[in-house]
Amino acid sequence: MATDPSPCPGVVEAAAAIAAGSLSPVALLEQCLARIASRDGALHAFHHLDAEGARSAARDAAAGLAAGRPHGPLYGLPFGVKDNYDAAGLPCAAGSRLRAGYVPDRDAALVAALRGKGAVLAGKLATWEYGTGNGGEYFDQPMPPARNPWDRERFTGGSSTGCGVAVAEGMLPFALGSDTTGSVRLPAAATGTVGIIPTPGTLSLDGILPNCWSLDVPGAFAWAVPDVALVLETLMPGAPALHAATQTGAQGLSVAVVRRPGDGLPDADAPLAEGFEAGLRVLSGIGVRLTEVALPVAAADCLAAARLIGPAESAAIHEKELRERPEQMGRALRDKLLAGSLVRAVDYLAAQRLRRVVAEGMAALMARFDVLVTYGTLHLPPRLGVEPESTAFTLETMLTPFNLAGLPALVQCTGFSAAGLPLHWQMAARRGGEATLLRLAAAYEAATPWRSRRPA
Repeated sequence: MATDPSPCPGVVEAAAAIAAGSLSPVALLEQCLARIASRDGALHAFHHLDAEGARSAARDAAAGLAAGRPHGPLYGLPFGVKDNYDAAGLPCAAGSRLRAGYVPDRDAALVAALRGKGAVLAGKLATWEYGTGNGGEYFDQPMPPARNPWDRERFTGGSSTGCGVAVAEGMLPFALGSDTTGSVRLPAAATGTVGIIPTPGTLSLDGILPNCWSLDVPGAFAWAVPDVALVLETLMPGAPALHAATQTGAQGLSVAVVRRPGDGLPDADAPLAEGFEAGLRVLSGIGVRLTEVALPVAAADCLAAARLIGPAESAAIHEKELRERPEQMGRALRDKLLAGSLVRAVDYLAAQRLRRVVAEGMAALMARFDVLVTYGTLHLPPRLGVEPESTAFTLETMLTPFNLAGLPALVQCTGFSAAGLPLHWQMAARRGGEATLLRLAAAYEAATPWRSRRPA
């Protein structure tokens, strides 16, 4: 019986091995490709795998090392991007029939930045159509939906689905996605990975198919917190030493704890709540000061505002396609655009006014603390294709307050349910507070065993 290829090493481990000369970019890529060949047929993380292009780039990286070319920490590391990012010469259908055959001739800014650092693009990763939807999965797209590697009959969260799967399965060391009201953090929650969005405006959106102009933000996935810190540090010119921050511990940090979403949403599922409380005990044990607080605006009200802003802006962006080719859209995208087309200007403006209230309230709250800890979604990963469950997973969350407020936030694994599904929580910090956010998340991660467990 053939041996199942091992998961690829994480970003920090792979970077150290390449720097030490004990691992070549070519060997690392081949390990990733073997893992993809072994696992992706059942998981559908990739919309387009560019194996030969990646091999060429890996050989170039290896030649650069042999020639003594200066290089940074992501040099020679394979990565993938959500299929709403442009990559020159590769299809960018964004999961839609409407964009079938579209091949951009230039890279998105973040893809260009990573390739410029010597990172190796392996391919385009699965996404919901246009990176958005109504929360449901209807199996009506040209590509099959990504499957959750912890249970292939479970939902992967939307909409950066392939990013979470590829990283959780060890197909790639890291991946880039995008988030409007949770599209990085939801898949991270469902797949047990680390998903982070930085302060909006820090990373360029150039070359990423827009979903909502005023809320879109790129984000990154990796297996461990130091890994995602190294990725962000590389992509954020002038950023503080994010990876170094993950090595300093959390002693003395002041952390706000939000246990309840407020009126209008249910409390978290019992296994998530148990993992949350256990996580708080870990934080107390490593010297963190915890204070229970409430959100300045209930999460349900934040969701209501986001459900006016997002669909209205999406409808404005894609009005021509909706008017001329609605029959080519999947149900989830068409439903969202139709709903957005009916949003009144007075309601959109009221939602933007509430957004300002949320931002000011969150800024005042965060001024008192280093980091805030709460839930991401309030549910365990649901059954794939069971619409009420997937919609609840997507909409009943604590994610939208941080999108509306423009704060950096991440989701990380906090253990596993009795059925083996990943648990999670969310952390957020002040604008520009990525280093402190990563410091706390890394300290928790180092004090727990969860990164030693991969999908079976």
